[in-house]
Amino acid sequence: MTEETRKGIISFSITDRGALYSSYMSFVQNGGVFVPTARNYEIGDKVFMLLKLMDDHSISPVSGTVVWLTPPGAQGSKVAGIGVQFSEEDHGKNKSNIEQHLAATLQGDRPTQTM
Repeated sequence: MTEETRKGIISFSITDRGALYSSYMSFVQNGGVFVPTARNYEIGDKVFMLLKLMDDHSISPVSGTVVWLTPPGAQGSKVAGIGVQFSEEDHGKNKSNIEQHLAATLQGDRPTQTM
């Protein structure tokens, strides 16, 4: 496995609604999540993610593209990481799943990891 391949595989588990809210990127076409990481990525990098949401018993394989970067030491003590846009091949499955978990909180004005 090359370094590029290892860099592109992410295992990400979100265990509570607050963490899901702060990670979800509703403003991204087809949805996406912010993933805390110290690894170096660039906008446009392709990634493969194994995503587990809260009490779901299954792990969803998700292909995506890096569309957001928060570098280490970012202003406002933001957590370093990347925003991953879900692939169109997902057909909105993960976006829908996340929005069902967040139905009551999506209209909130609490800050998230990205905006």
